[in-house]
Amino acid sequence: MNMQTPRRFLPSTSLLAAFEAAARTGSVTSAARELSLTQSAVSRQIKLLEEQLEVDLFSRERQSICLTAAGEAYAREIREALRKISTASFNLRANPRGGTLNLAILPTFGTRWLAPRLPRFLALNPGITINLATRLTYFDFRSEALDAAIHFGPRDWPGVEMALLRSEQVVPACSPELKKEYDFRSADELKRAPLLSISTRPNAWDQWFLTQNIAGGSGQTMYFDQFATVSQAAMVGVGVALLPSFLIQDELASGRLVRALDLPMESAERYYLVWPPERSAYPPLVAFRDWLLAESAADRQD
Repeated sequence: MNMQTPRRFLPSTSLLAAFEAAARTGSVTSAARELSLTQSAVSRQIKLLEEQLEVDLFSRERQSICLTAAGEAYAREIREALRKISTASFNLRANPRGGTLNLAILPTFGTRWLAPRLPRFLALNPGITINLATRLTYFDFRSEALDAAIHFGPRDWPGVEMALLRSEQVVPACSPELKKEYDFRSADELKRAPLLSISTRPNAWDQWFLTQNIAGGSGQTMYFDQFATVSQAAMVGVGVALLPSFLIQDELASGRLVRALDLPMESAERYYLVWPPERSAYPPLVAFRDWLLAESAADRQD
């Protein structure tokens, strides 16, 4: 049920501006000068506001005014509200495509791939604010206040629009010490070591072994809920993990992780930007989508 706020609790900005100026300056005369109004106009607006709220905001003695306790508390709240409205209006005028984008992200993709690039987007779109929320699986846009999401999986999310961002290759990676200990020579020999996997991809190792024409399951497998923990476990020698190569470039370059075998597999799933159809033309999303697709295309060419 839509509960509409009673009108008396939503005074016009002209009444609020007159009250705030008088409260801040302590003078109807000063408020009138600031607002380019007559003293009687400011006094009348303040009186209308008090009548609308049914609360005395000022006590009046002779020619002076003084905030009541209620007026003082209300002035603080109103001042902040007017500041936000003013800032939002200024930002919108400076950047008509401005606004807020509420985006769901995958944790590792968000921290490793997206976050280092976000300053470039924000510099190009100074009026846009991005709020990030972590989501690992599908969700219902109708029940969550999110404008879009970065998703990894098949193209089967019903009720949304999607734009392909990129594919990925996963590689069996481990610590240098573990590779030296097991001295892997063939794909089948990986079954001798503990295998690490992420819980949202429970069949990843089975798929990898099948690409190597090896059947019979994947042996001992430990599951983790996020790539950050599975990659850390691999770095400290717990086992061999199947990890997206583009997300572990720093670890491979530094030697904290090595390829147990140079046998990459392209994942059947892809990374997508997804959004509900009703948000398709939302200016912050349009700006972010165009930028993200350009970044993804440039990344694939590197």
